[in-house]
Amino acid sequence: MSQPRTLWEEGREPGRQVVALGVALALTAVVVDQLVADGVGVLFDVAFVLACVAMALAVRPSDFFTVGVFPPLLMTAVFVLVGATSPDAIADRGDGVVQAVISGLSHHAAGLVTGYALCLVVLAIRHRVITTHRPVAH
Repeated sequence: MSQPRTLWEEGREPGRQVVALGVALALTAVVVDQLVADGVGVLFDVAFVLACVAMALAVRPSDFFTVGVFPPLLMTAVFVLVGATSPDAIADRGDGVVQAVISGLSHHAAGLVTGYALCLVVLAIRHRVITTHRPVAH
């Protein structure tokens, strides 16, 4: 009789799909935060952290690397898009795209570090659980 999978063993989605999900969640958080607070703020940070954890739980083990390096790239890509379309949402009015991206990353560093750290911790726990529960071949 096999034991049911734990939360740590459940993720089976391909890395590409998880990356697409992360992009969709982050962009949705930007839009909602701009509607609610007229800028990118704490709501985005909370959603970003939750998206990082969700991606780490959803991805299949063979794609751990993809999700493990993705959070900083995701936030940078989102802020490049925001900086190109409405830089005043993450920086001072009149700042260029590069300055807006730098300002956005510095203002949201706590969300980035927290999301990235939790993502890596969840991936490490999943790796440990999966390698521990693997059946031994006789």
